[in-house]
Amino acid sequence: MTRIDDTPEAWDERTQLTTFLDYTRDTARAKCEGISEEDARRALLPGSPLMTVSGLINHLRWVEYYWFQVVLLGEEDRGPWTDEDPDREMRIAVEFPVKQVLDEYEAQCARNRELASATDLDARAERAIRDGLHVDLRWILLHLTEETARHNGHLDILREMLDGTTGS
Repeated sequence: MTRIDDTPEAWDERTQLTTFLDYTRDTARAKCEGISEEDARRALLPGSPLMTVSGLINHLRWVEYYWFQVVLLGEEDRGPWTDEDPDREMRIAVEFPVKQVLDEYEAQCARNRELASATDLDARAERAIRDGLHVDLRWILLHLTEETARHNGHLDILREMLDGTTGS
């Protein structure tokens, strides 16, 4: 279901957290509506050659994967990044049709939405982040909301620069 606003259906903590995350996820996808393949791959900022619409969506897809599957569940990290190319998920996105990148992002979000609904908000991550800290699911949901919202701002700027599209 695509969210068109950030008002939760209920006022419990889980519903509020997941509503805001879904709203930012849906906003990211909405910012890509109608974009051409060429524009989705164009980098406009000389100092940020990886900053493309496709690159940002692919980054969000892999950020979702990392925080849920690698950190929360403790699975082996099978992300596209390497020590030599830590931003590879942004670089390789331009090799795929934007629809594929968006579909993979949606599939990752759907998997994580299901996982979050079945996991206690107090559940601690299997893997530590910095300083040995094991965050809980609540923190991960908040972090992903912040990360996605921040990149929505980047998507706003890129779309306006690419084709004049604003809003969403």
